Amino acid sequence: MGLIILLVVGGVIGWLASMVMRTDAQQGILLNIVVGIVGAILAGVVLNPLIGGGNIMSGSFNASSLLVSFLGAVVLLAIVNLFRRGSMR
Repeated sequence: MGLIILLVVGGVIGWLASMVMRTDAQQGILLNIVVGIVGAILAGVVLNPLIGGGNIMSGSFNASSLLVSFLGAVVLLAIVNLFRRGSMR
């Protein structure tokens, strides 16, 4: 059950990040899930030690962990856009 919740939350976070970065037309649902989960991992490794809080990868679904995961997904999309197009958009 935890895996299903992680996939749904990762998909929503990836979709919201793609809307912010204007890459939603290029991505499908699978890529949104991947971006959300990888962004959560990135945020868990980089941002959580700096500001504290939980991580959605460990099952903590509170507001701070969701916000940090969202920021990680946005940063991930910005890095992908930087390498793909040469600009952050």
